[in-house]
Amino acid sequence: MFVGKVVSLRIMIGLPVLLSLTLVQNVRAETEGELRKKAERLAHEVLLLDTHLDTPFELQKRMQDISGRIEGGHFDYVRARQGGLDALFMAVYVAPEYEEKGGAKTYAEGTIDMIEGFARRWPDKFALVNSIDGVKAQFGSGKVSILLAIENGSALEDNLDNVQHFYERGVRYITLVHSKNNHICDSSFDDGPKWHGLSPFGKELIARMNRIGMMIDVSHASDEAFDQVLELSRAPVVATHSSCRCFTPGWQRNLSDRLIRRLARKGGVIQVNFGSMFVNGAVNAQFEVLRKEILQHIQANHLEGPQRSRYVEQRWKQAQLVQAHVGDVADNIDHVVKLVGVDHVGFGSDFDGVTYVPEGLEDVSAYPNLIYELLQRGYREPDIRKICGANFLAVWAAVEQAAGAPRPER
Repeated sequence: MFVGKVVSLRIMIGLPVLLSLTLVQNVRAETEGELRKKAERLAHEVLLLDTHLDTPFELQKRMQDISGRIEGGHFDYVRARQGGLDALFMAVYVAPEYEEKGGAKTYAEGTIDMIEGFARRWPDKFALVNSIDGVKAQFGSGKVSILLAIENGSALEDNLDNVQHFYERGVRYITLVHSKNNHICDSSFDDGPKWHGLSPFGKELIARMNRIGMMIDVSHASDEAFDQVLELSRAPVVATHSSCRCFTPGWQRNLSDRLIRRLARKGGVIQVNFGSMFVNGAVNAQFEVLRKEILQHIQANHLEGPQRSRYVEQRWKQAQLVQAHVGDVADNIDHVVKLVGVDHVGFGSDFDGVTYVPEGLEDVSAYPNLIYELLQRGYREPDIRKICGANFLAVWAAVEQAAGAPRPER
């Protein structure tokens, strides 16, 4: 069939034209190949920082040796080096239930202990760092730098002094809230507001974090809370794992264009989440339907504790959602750049915190695929360097400068 088509084409347009078409096709193939090689090279040449991975939470369910290639999951040392990942913030995730039952700080302390153990157990693979200088010093060493972040300010337990405590333990940003309203602010995921933004404690917290030089993460916060944080903070603010609401209309977990503009005017950065439901509208719509069905079943059957957890995990594993693509993530990055410029965007994958990831971004080995998508769209090497990590480090430096805090060496 193929030969017949070529012969017919040769008869219709003549051999010289056919040869020209063949040459054009070869040039296109070589160009794609060159871009692939360039993306691979850049992934291993630039400082590549991912600002949010939930690997510790996954390892608490089932501990594995992440110094080698593990079964499942999105992160381990082998795949990190394949993808060019140099540094990552490991989230010390504190489930919303600790807000009511207590023990949030103790749980966070235990998770930090576990993460610190990675560097002690595998010192040739991982380095625990807590400063910009530390990240830069480890760059090119072959080690993956691990930084600490707390996801859900419930860990502070209504005590401002705990900000300093966690800073001294190495934590460099706190995600104020998660999926339920807490004692700091309202969540974008909860059914309705408790504070209509920040609580009185939350307003004091913003000032304390500014003084200490702790980055404030507004991912998961409601729009009202986001606006109030931006009004009160004297330092830039970050969204470490959020995407663009224009692709998921009505979904408050992502940032609207207005919020992205406000964030940028403050000097902040949005680190685009890779999760399929964050970057693709069709997946997001299916996700929301399934989420509501799960909640209805839990309420109707009064599921609690382990029984509830098993049911939720089973339903999500059985779900058949539309497949997103790495290009969807590039679309979100592109949207931010067109909206506020290339200085205000980066990578905040949420790997190991999202169940469904796009085709072409299956785990930390796949960053070159995303860089390739950006190169295809005309992004230059300086742009890639900014998006891969330089933007976030610049914001971090600005937060420290606003605090007047000395930069600790480690």
